[in-house]
Amino acid sequence: MHRKSIFAAVFAAFTSMTFAQVPVAQLAKPPATATHYLIQSTGGKHGDAWLWAAADGTRMARESMNLRGQIFEFDSAGKVGADGMPVSLTIRGSAPSGDAAETFSVVAGKASWKSPVDAGSAAYQTPAFYSTQGGPIDNLAWFTERLLAAPGKTMALLPGGKAHAEQLTTLEVGAGAKRKTVTAWAISGVASSPIPVWADANGKFFGFDFFLSWLPEDFAGEHNRLTEAQSAAMSAKAPELRKALLKTPAGAVAFTHVQVYDADGGQFLADQTVVVEKGLIASVGPAGAAKLPAGAQIIDGRGKTLLPGLWDCHMHVANDYTGLQELSLGVTSIRDPGNDDSLTIDRRARVAQGQLLMPHVYPSSLIDGKGPNTAQTANVATSEAEAIKWVDKAKANGFTGVKFYGTLNPAWLPAAAAEAHKLGLHVHGHIPHPPAGCDQRRLRRDHAHQLDRDAGPARQRGQSVERHRAVRRSRAVHEGH
Repeated sequence: MHRKSIFAAVFAAFTSMTFAQVPVAQLAKPPATATHYLIQSTGGKHGDAWLWAAADGTRMARESMNLRGQIFEFDSAGKVGADGMPVSLTIRGSAPSGDAAETFSVVAGKASWKSPVDAGSAAYQTPAFYSTQGGPIDNLAWFTERLLAAPGKTMALLPGGKAHAEQLTTLEVGAGAKRKTVTAWAISGVASSPIPVWADANGKFFGFDFFLSWLPEDFAGEHNRLTEAQSAAMSAKAPELRKALLKTPAGAVAFTHVQVYDADGGQFLADQTVVVEKGLIASVGPAGAAKLPAGAQIIDGRGKTLLPGLWDCHMHVANDYTGLQELSLGVTSIRDPGNDDSLTIDRRARVAQGQLLMPHVYPSSLIDGKGPNTAQTANVATSEAEAIKWVDKAKANGFTGVKFYGTLNPAWLPAAAAEAHKLGLHVHGHIPHPPAGCDQRRLRRDHAHQLDRDAGPARQRGQSVERHRAVRRSRAVHEGH
């Protein structure tokens, strides 16, 4: 989405907000007894989070994160009501969009909230969990714990919606005295696909792993194992969904008397008949002159328009459900400009095995340098030779392109790009100023680097837990690469 034209207006709006935001130095200081979480990805560490309880039982949290130069600084303080739900919650700090201040309270049977993007109130008569628009990981931790304790593991949400948890799998993590069993739960009702969250044997939040992970410091090395375990559990549902949704015609299919969009000619053609046989378009022409194969399935297209499969030219495939969502919108081809390579390869294999419904994906392998702004899920190169090695590996793994990111040493880019072009790979990335020696006509920039970060926050209530965790935060994976 192109946002240059509104950048000035957005910046002006957020400028007035930033004067009121709490400075980082005034945010809560975690005590030595706080539980420390590392925020990380395959690209390395991106930040820290701390959770603790104050002397009066208030849930406290502090979080600091750097996503490729985008800085998030939050704290939160939440008081627990008699029903275990938040009776008051205050979030302070800043995000790339500006002031992150958010409040929630329940007073005299009335729930009220105010966030950077909305405000409202509702009667509070039965237990319901307020799902925040922003803030630290404790909001997800508290939500998860209440959901797992709720009858039937189903819980009402504020401002709206209902969440449900279903067990996915278990995994032994840690070693020695710290070894424990953790369980992955698929949480539905908060997003367009189930979201996996990990809890311990007592139903207490353990961690979150969705490209970015929030894991206790002692278990930070379990990132890859948790990713593999939850991915395998989630993917087990794919064959059943494919069987239920996929319908293969027994013979030819004829779309009769339909308006057709001619992509080559850039025009609509009225009253056409399109015949499809064995997955290929067999004929297109005026309906009055069409000859239909014997036994063809007829689909009356009067009043409808038939068009070629659409392309999604910038989609970081999140999981198996991304394919179902894209196909439902008519998207049959996806350009994925950077992802977790192992998950991309796994999905491609399951598509080939007939286990997964997915548009045809044209993936790029993401390559970055090592530093505080390293992109999440990146393949990290620490030398020119290693950058070239990652390019060669992308080709060997069947990727169609490579994406170079902003922390990569500019001096290594000419040789790495030349290797990619030699191998026939598409080259693109977030390189604001390509170095001398690079043919800038052959380098493609995906979009204005960092320009559109949170420039137009939209809040879809009833989906806000995942909106907070996996869109507002990990959205930097899916939209920012």
